[in-house]
Amino acid sequence: MARKSLIAREVKRAKLVEKYAEKRKQLKADGLWDELDKLPRNSKASRLHNRCGLTGRPKGYMRRFGICRVKFREMANFGKIPGVTKASW
Repeated sequence: MARKSLIAREVKRAKLVEKYAEKRKQLKADGLWDELDKLPRNSKASRLHNRCGLTGRPKGYMRRFGICRVKFREMANFGKIPGVTKASW
């Protein structure tokens, strides 16, 4: 499991991105690059990193489900994800 501080940092970044999204979009449209530089760095969407919602694992993230591959397989095997079944042929 990832350190709690890393998970908290990503949550904080996500809130900043959401808070400044409209202002950032407006400044880009107007071409006010000096004003754009004054916004917090973490308010940029490209600084976000997808992490598992359960464990905070940064790798093997499945965008469709919002969790990592390890937890996905575990939950799918126990039938906790609706509509997902193990393949057999």
